[in-house]
Amino acid sequence: MLTISNLHAAYGKVEVLHGISLEVPKGKVVTLVGSNGAGKTTTMRAISGMLKPRTGTIMLAGKDVTGLDSHKIARAGLAHSPEGRRVFATMSVTDNLLLGAFPRFTKARPRGDIAHDLEKALELFPRLKERQTQLAGTLSGGEQQMLAMARAVMLNPEVILLDEPSMGLAPILVEEVFRIIMRLKQEGMTMLLVEQFAAAALNVADYGYVLENGRISVHGPAEKLRNDPAVQAAYLGGGQH
Repeated sequence: MLTISNLHAAYGKVEVLHGISLEVPKGKVVTLVGSNGAGKTTTMRAISGMLKPRTGTIMLAGKDVTGLDSHKIARAGLAHSPEGRRVFATMSVTDNLLLGAFPRFTKARPRGDIAHDLEKALELFPRLKERQTQLAGTLSGGEQQMLAMARAVMLNPEVILLDEPSMGLAPILVEEVFRIIMRLKQEGMTMLLVEQFAAAALNVADYGYVLENGRISVHGPAEKLRNDPAVQAAYLGGGQH
């Protein structure tokens, strides 16, 4: 569904990604784990068109989207829930969600039943249902994170990129975010997850890649990585649950 081959990306002259390759099969959750500065967010930004790759290819549902503008990649079916949430603060919760479906209104994406999907998103994120008319900027950090995720779901995408969905959240909200990710997985959503809590990410994922200094150092089924002593020592210690 999403295939990255030999991807190189840089900020100016500083190359951050040194030829990474990974695959996200349809209906699967794949996680990318690594320490701060390993290149995880850069990978997400390169996939979604926020950063133009130097070389390499990005295939989405059989279409080459390498180097396309972000809005064209979104039309092709990629939704990005970015690090830092980036909700539209002066718009209501409902309007944020409808903006997520914008390519469907313009028929750049299959339209489907947007009203039904809006109701479904609010059922999936009950905190948002209680706050439909509230301005997004007045939501708590956890609620804004849920709004960013729900907005991505409203595209009815082929693939969702989730970049650090638990960042800055209280433990109880982290658990809720991961329950929602598991529910999306059960509904067949294809996701690439970048997450600081590597253990939690590997618990929900089917497959994992470990990124070190812009290169994939190890990859394999999530269960295998969870039990790998080197991965445990590097990423699963330090109080991560």
